[in-house]
Amino acid sequence: MSVTILVCATVILLPLLQVPHVSAQTQNNVTIGETLVAGNVGAQWLSSSKEIAFGFHQLENDLFLLAIWYQKVPNDNLIWYANGDNPAPKGSKLELNEYSGLVLKSPQGVELWTSQTISGTISYGLINDTGNFQLLDKNLQVLWESFSNPTDTLVPTQIMEVKGTLSSRQKETNFSRGRFQFRLLPDGNAVLNPINLPTNYTYDAYYISHTFDGTNTTNSGYRVIFDNSGLYILKRSDERVYITNSKDELSSDSYYYRATINFDGVFTISRYPKNPGSNPGWTVIKTLPDNICTDLVGKKGSGVCGFNSICTLDTDQRPKCKCPKGYSLLDSTDEYGSCKPNLEVRCEGSGQSSQGDLYYMEEMPNTDWPELDYELYQPYNSEDCKTSCLQDCLCAVSIFRDDSCWKKKLPLSNGRQDRAVGGSAFIKLMKNDVSSANPSNPFLEEKKNGKDQDTLITVISVLLGGSVFVNLMLVSAVCIGFYFYYNRRSSTNKAVAESNLRSFTFGELVQATNNFKEELGRGSCGIVFKGTTDLVTIAVKKLHKILKDSDKEFKTEVNVIGQTHHKNLVRLLGYCDEGEHRILVYEFMSNGTLANFLFGDFKPKWNQRVQIAVGIARGLVYLHEECCTQIIHCDIKPQNILLDELYNARISDFGLSKLPQYNLVHEVVSNIVCTR
Repeated sequence: MSVTILVCATVILLPLLQVPHVSAQTQNNVTIGETLVAGNVGAQWLSSSKEIAFGFHQLENDLFLLAIWYQKVPNDNLIWYANGDNPAPKGSKLELNEYSGLVLKSPQGVELWTSQTISGTISYGLINDTGNFQLLDKNLQVLWESFSNPTDTLVPTQIMEVKGTLSSRQKETNFSRGRFQFRLLPDGNAVLNPINLPTNYTYDAYYISHTFDGTNTTNSGYRVIFDNSGLYILKRSDERVYITNSKDELSSDSYYYRATINFDGVFTISRYPKNPGSNPGWTVIKTLPDNICTDLVGKKGSGVCGFNSICTLDTDQRPKCKCPKGYSLLDSTDEYGSCKPNLEVRCEGSGQSSQGDLYYMEEMPNTDWPELDYELYQPYNSEDCKTSCLQDCLCAVSIFRDDSCWKKKLPLSNGRQDRAVGGSAFIKLMKNDVSSANPSNPFLEEKKNGKDQDTLITVISVLLGGSVFVNLMLVSAVCIGFYFYYNRRSSTNKAVAESNLRSFTFGELVQATNNFKEELGRGSCGIVFKGTTDLVTIAVKKLHKILKDSDKEFKTEVNVIGQTHHKNLVRLLGYCDEGEHRILVYEFMSNGTLANFLFGDFKPKWNQRVQIAVGIARGLVYLHEECCTQIIHCDIKPQNILLDELYNARISDFGLSKLPQYNLVHEVVSNIVCTR
């Protein structure tokens, strides 16, 4: 059995036991050996004018960002940062080393960030009034500088060479690398483009400077320069192609300036007065592009907003995202994220007439999700375009413009709503929402109970008006009927009742989850939603149809799960076995999955990793050797390990596998296959 546990645990423990790997992100004199400590008040190095500061910028949860900022701008003042993908905990120390340059380490001594490999010996550091931090040798040669390693911002006097890149942050307050870039390509064009974050795959550009000269490459752009004349691309022929207005010179004596690729993809050049009045703030003097909602179009990626979302341009030329009617955010905290349809469009056994019975088309003027159409009708009229989508179970939206009709299916990308779009979108929606369409809905139960009461009144009236013999016969029949009904119901739930699990109605779970609105995750067995009862927060798992159809198996599995009790297993609180619904109700784990914990922004400490590994091993020992009915998990992976409020490991989904019915050799082989 120890071999079984070792095999099962190997896959999940390996990432835990690895030391976190963190890659580099990318006054006057600062002497060798000087340090700054995150969280210490006044821990910063200032330029000679005291307008530029280098030090730690505090984020949420006592985490810190190594950064450079305008010291006299009170808020929203960063112009450079280093460790956006790996914020430093309080007590982390930055040291200037003569061979390694700037080195940032956690309180435990783990290296969090370092300046790039340096050839030479550093004599000192220098924070300039321009906002550039430099490392110099004894001959005043620059060995490293922040200007050559930009993040999301350029400032006056800064130059970006060919292949230089600015990367947006993920959110306004999340400094991890985001999905938009400003780049100077080798061909001489400066571009704005989105990327696919996991692979860095580059999507189509939504702004191009057109500084590439195909007939004469010596006349192409080779530098992006920000100086007192503005921001421009310099061609090799010394021609300037301005991004800002060429007639508007910058006044560095009166304003601070910055050019930033924002988290929403808009590139802005803005200024802040050095002698602010009563309402100081950044004033935008140029944005690229003029309208990102309509300018960003591509066959890959979601667009400015997430999939199935709609982009509208705000008054400050920044995008706002919203879900269309009948859709809601996948992540309720991310308004720029993807939207999910609240209801499923079904094709099983549904003809044209049944589609019309279930759905209707809602018109949305000046709205489109361009590209990726699967059907085009031309010439066509508006009414036929709407009807065609309504009767097609694959169609989620149809777009009508001029005499053309485009049909689209989910997911929808590059959504926008703007007068320049024209035409209309027809989006398919249910005639009745889930609650009113579901026979188990508590509101229907109330209606049903009302009908039952009317029926009961009628029966009583008949009883009172009939003979004594008839009354006795009817009363006897009703009593016998109730006896068999409740006897059958109690026998159905007897097995699971013995394990002290609560039997939920589907209506109760609809109400607890707000109509299954907030999705926590999904796997091979089903989809998990967050819910709330009067006493506790719960995780509600709707099982897939393949498990719904096996009533006997479902009851057996629930009974087995209900008999397991261990501090390293997720506890089953209840279930729903009503009609076609097979649902499990678990306790809610506030710190999510181990996968998110290991591979997220915050890197767990070594002691935490060991504690989690031991917890997983204890849970596996219980399932394999100590549980009254042995259970093979068959799907051990970081996604199936959850963490409670104290970061204790809790194994989930262990009861949805088949119970062992063969000998020990079969069990060992099964674990090897299931966990490899």
